[in-house]
Amino acid sequence: MTVFPGFTLPDELRVLREQIRRFIREEIVPLEQRLDPDAPGLPEEDYERLAARTKAAGLWALGAPEEHGGGGLDTFSMSVVLEEMAQHRMGLYNVGCGVFGRYPPPAIWAGTKEQIKKYAEPTVREGWRTFFAITEPSGGSDPAGAIQTRAERRGDRWVLNGRKVFISNAHHARWGLVWARTGKDKGRAGISCFIVEPGTPGFTAKNIRTIRTAAIPNDVTLEDVELPADALVGAEGQGLDLAFDLLVKNRFPYSATNLGVAVAAHRMAIAHAKQRSTFGVPLSQRQAIQWMLADAEVEIRACRWLIWEGAWKADRGEDARVEASIAKLYSSEVLGRVVDAAVQIHGGYGVSKEFPLERWYREARVRRIGEGPSEVHRMVIARQLFR
Repeated sequence: MTVFPGFTLPDELRVLREQIRRFIREEIVPLEQRLDPDAPGLPEEDYERLAARTKAAGLWALGAPEEHGGGGLDTFSMSVVLEEMAQHRMGLYNVGCGVFGRYPPPAIWAGTKEQIKKYAEPTVREGWRTFFAITEPSGGSDPAGAIQTRAERRGDRWVLNGRKVFISNAHHARWGLVWARTGKDKGRAGISCFIVEPGTPGFTAKNIRTIRTAAIPNDVTLEDVELPADALVGAEGQGLDLAFDLLVKNRFPYSATNLGVAVAAHRMAIAHAKQRSTFGVPLSQRQAIQWMLADAEVEIRACRWLIWEGAWKADRGEDARVEASIAKLYSSEVLGRVVDAAVQIHGGYGVSKEFPLERWYREARVRRIGEGPSEVHRMVIARQLFR
């Protein structure tokens, strides 16, 4: 979809957004209300039923390339629809509970035709779970220096040894991408990317319990994991280029989900302030509450503009690394502040599992770390300022 400067949304994008809004309101929210508030996902039978409906409605895998079975939406359009998809209890976990599709790690699109056909296209079509393994115990914010996992060429095989941590979905994924050092170069030139199936001998994944309710990350160990030569994605030594391109493009949709949950929490806070009274006066007439809501509104609007501007720039093929860092940094921190304000306005109900706020509150804290911690993004922004 073509979006023009000024961000006037095309009619077809507005219609699509309304379709998603209605689907979430009518199908997902009522179902979530019947589940345990901490449920990590939908029961399999409900997932299959809802996924079939989104496929029939043309809402499945909207962000995957059209030639590989997806909807072909660009980064800007996906940012718009993901803001909507995130507005429910499980909104920060595999947006839409996965019923709008699951996506392969974008680096796979740099693979061979055979790799795309074997791994990427079935993932788009069937909604396979996948994983993306860069982070290691020595650190995740500096992959060029921190990656210790090694891949050695032995005849017509690659043999991987190492450990990855905080890897989502590795325990039940069909396949994933693992970054490992293949050369003597200690920097980015010595890192490559490989396709790994969790069932491969030597691959183990253990759950890491965190503050977050869903998307339990894994501690992954690779002990003499043998892979065929064609498991290499792209050229040897190209791994970090593939990863950084992925991370930049993924940060706008990631930021949009942060924004979506902030919008939902803000809407709840406004409704509660209008209904709840203290000492005979509605909360909506209390200046302290008014200012909390006004500040949240300003931040939400500013956040949306930053995401849209950066995504639009990325779609034009321009360098959007700084814009991606700004969007991720600001959206994750706005999410935390807006949800915190909504919890405060709700009082005791804010920390009750009757409402999704307490879950969002816990999950929002993770968002300041995932996709790069706030401090790293501030560093990226500062570097640009001093160039």
